[in-house]
Amino acid sequence: MTLEQIQAVKKSWRILRNIDPIIVGDLFYAKLFINHPSLRKMFPKNMVEQYKKLIDTISVVVSRLENVDELTDEIISLAKRHVNYGVQTVHYEWVGSALLWTLEKGLGKDWNKQTEDAWIECYSILSTTMINASK
Repeated sequence: MTLEQIQAVKKSWRILRNIDPIIVGDLFYAKLFINHPSLRKMFPKNMVEQYKKLIDTISVVVSRLENVDELTDEIISLAKRHVNYGVQTVHYEWVGSALLWTLEKGLGKDWNKQTEDAWIECYSILSTTMINASK
């Protein structure tokens, strides 16, 4: 990622971090499950802890984007856990789409092409690492 992309991701995430994680998480998972209802069975009935895990995980990644290579071991561990949950390669595309949609809705007027491109690159790095680790 370029420095400008890192800054765009960090700036936009700071805005979303001011929103209750339950609201952001609920929006994300609602979109994911509406588009791909088969995924709902992979998650607990009560999603509150899942919402918090999602936001915490994104926060860790965003906070360390300048040194994303230092996260590789953690990302690989995360990928291996996801294999045990039944996550398949196509699910990463679905999650990415729901994430971008959530970011766009959450950021409103602060969402633009530069921010979108930065998040696409960020998620691409994360998902590619996870997909490769799960093979």
